[in-house]
Amino acid sequence: MSDHHHQEAHVIEYGKYIFIWLALLAFTGITVTAAGIGLGNWTVVVALLIASTKSWFVLNYFMHLKYEDRVFKLFIAVAFITFAIFITFTFWDYSFTR
Repeated sequence: MSDHHHQEAHVIEYGKYIFIWLALLAFTGITVTAAGIGLGNWTVVVALLIASTKSWFVLNYFMHLKYEDRVFKLFIAVAFITFAIFITFTFWDYSFTR
């Protein structure tokens, strides 16, 4: 028996890459606009939500996470959840110390 892991070739069309790139540019413009509007305390929340959406696009399409094994996706999810917990506690602490 052979333990070779067969890697499938996944091809993404250029049109999809261009669409994702345009979406990333649009989200960047929305982030700048939201910062200019001045949403008060919600500015940081909106910026983090938009940044999370942009990172999801980059991870899934440019880094091909969409085509990885389930275990690898679980490792990435655990890392992001840990990061989110630290960011949440940091902003929560910061909001009560002002």
